Amino acid sequence: MLDKKWIGHRLPSATLPIERSRLQFFAKAIGETDPVYTDLAAAQKAGYPDLPAPPTFLFAAELDAGVNDQLLADLQIPLSKLLHGEQQFTYYAPVCVGDTVTVQSSITDIYTKKNGALEFVVKESSVTNQNSELVAKMRTVLVCRH
Repeated sequence: MLDKKWIGHRLPSATLPIERSRLQFFAKAIGETDPVYTDLAAAQKAGYPDLPAPPTFLFAAELDAGVNDQLLADLQIPLSKLLHGEQQFTYYAPVCVGDTVTVQSSITDIYTKKNGALEFVVKESSVTNQNSELVAKMRTVLVCRH
């Protein structure tokens, strides 16, 4: 059973520079066909200063920094038991090439279902840009099967 002492735990922050080739690669990898995510002229025509980050891209910051790996190690959740239960994004401002974002996350809940056969970890994250402006919030629910 996961220890509820982890509720309120703040994870290390993760910083990610937003780079053009990385955004273009990500857009291609997820099958994004809107040229606003791959073509500078299309992005500028749409009102962006440069290519915007595709909607789920911000999730990459903590992956790159190893924050999620450390979380699973701390909670002693083996990958073989892990399911990705839910992911939500709320955006307040666009994130574009040239920006640098910082993600700060904390565990906000741990609960069980099905008589303990499933345990849930809720992680909430705030994403700020290089000007300390809130650009997004993310909510992740991880599921551990027993």
